[in-house]
Amino acid sequence: MTIPNPGSPDKEPATEAQAAQTALGNTEQAEPATTPKPPAPEGRPSLGRLFLDNLWAANTFTVTLLSLVLAMVVGAVLMIVSDPEVLATYSYITARPTDAINASWTLVSEAYGNLFKGAVFDPDAVGFNAALSPISETLTYTAPLVFTGLSVALAFRGGLFNIGAQGQATMGVILAALAGFLLPLPPGLHLLVAVLAGALGGAIWGFIPGILKARTGAHEVINTIMLNYIAVYFLTWLIVQNGVQDPNRTDAISKSVDTSAQLPRLLGDGLRVHAGIIVAVLATWAVAWLLNRSTLGFELRAVGANPDAARTAGISVTKTYVLIMVFAGALAGLGGSQMVLGTTASALTPLVVAQIGFDGILVALLGRVKPWGVALAALLFGALQAGGNRMQSYSGISLELVTVLQALIVIFIAAPALVKAIFQLRAARAARLQTSLAKGW
Repeated sequence: MTIPNPGSPDKEPATEAQAAQTALGNTEQAEPATTPKPPAPEGRPSLGRLFLDNLWAANTFTVTLLSLVLAMVVGAVLMIVSDPEVLATYSYITARPTDAINASWTLVSEAYGNLFKGAVFDPDAVGFNAALSPISETLTYTAPLVFTGLSVALAFRGGLFNIGAQGQATMGVILAALAGFLLPLPPGLHLLVAVLAGALGGAIWGFIPGILKARTGAHEVINTIMLNYIAVYFLTWLIVQNGVQDPNRTDAISKSVDTSAQLPRLLGDGLRVHAGIIVAVLATWAVAWLLNRSTLGFELRAVGANPDAARTAGISVTKTYVLIMVFAGALAGLGGSQMVLGTTASALTPLVVAQIGFDGILVALLGRVKPWGVALAALLFGALQAGGNRMQSYSGISLELVTVLQALIVIFIAAPALVKAIFQLRAARAARLQTSLAKGW
C-alpha cells in the first residue's frame, strides 16, 4: 500500500485540530521575520529639559515675554534711526563698521539703562529717597491704570467694549475734587466720601450707555465715545465757574483739594507713592473674586460668551448689561479720583485725567482681560512711563518713543501668530502635557 504524497491534491483532508496546530506553527516561524522589535524605553527627561520645552512652547507667558523683546528691538532700531549722529556713522560702515556698532550700542544701552534706573532702581543713588524714588514713581503711575484697565477688562468679559473709561474717569475726578474742597468733613470721613464720590461719578457715566444698550440696543462704542467728549467739555466749563475756580488764579484751574481728603503717602513726604496702590490691589482682588467666585460673575461671563444662550438659561441680559457698565464706570471713576486725591495733582485742570482711560484699553489688552494680568500690565506701563521721563532727561530720547514702545508691545501681543512665526515656537502642549502626566512623565 502506497502512502499518498503530502503534496498531492488527492490526499486526505486534515482534521481541524491538525490544521490549527499547523497554522500556529507557521505563525510562530514567520513572527520573528515580520514583527518589529518594540522600541527600547526612553529615559526619563530631566527637569531642565522639561522646563525648556514648556518655556519654548507657544504659551501665554512665552508669547508675552517675546513680545516685549521684539518691542525693545524695534524700539532700539527707531532710536538709532532718529539720532543724526549715530545714523551718520552708517554712511561709512563698510570702511569702519566698529564706529556704527559702538555708537549704536552706546545709544541704546544708555537709553534702556536710564529707563531701568528711572523705573526700578538706580544703583548710583545716594540716600533713602533717591534709592526708592524710581519704584515710587512707577507705583504712582500704576495705580490709576489698574482701575481703568480693570474697567475695560470687566466690560470685555461681559461682551461689551467700554471705550468710555476716559469719560468715566473724568466724571470721577470731577466729583472727587468737588467733594474734596467743597465739603467740610473730618479727615478720615472726608477721604472716604471723596473716594466714593469719584466711584459714583464714574458709575453714573457708565450707567448711561449701559441702559441704552440694554433697552434700545444702542451700541456701547458709539455712546461711550460721545460721552467722553461730553465729560471733557463739562470739565472745561466747570473749572471756570464761580465757587470752583481758584479765586487767586485767572487761568483754568480749580481750588485745591483739602489735605483731609488726600490719600496718605506710604513712604513719607519725599516720595509720591500713596495709598491708592493698595486700593488698586484690593480692587484687583475684588474683580477677580467677582468674576470667578460669584453668581453675578458667572452670569456676566455667560452673557459675554453667548447672550442668546444666557437668556435661554434664564439670565436677565438687560440687567447684566446695566450692571456691567455701572461696575466698569465705578472702577474708572476710582482711577480718575486717584489723579486728584493722590499726588499727581491737587486741583482740577483741563488735562488732569491725562490719557489714563485710553491707556486702560491697552492695559486690558496686554493683561488679556484677566484681573491679575491687568495689574501686571499696569505695572509695566507705569514703569515705562516713569522710566521714560528719566530716559528723556538723561539720554535725550523723545518721550513719545515710550508711547511707541507701548504700542509695539500691544501690537505683538495682539498678533501671537507673528511672534510664533518669528521665533518658531511650537504649539501649546496642553494635550501632550496631559498625556505625559498620565504616563507619570
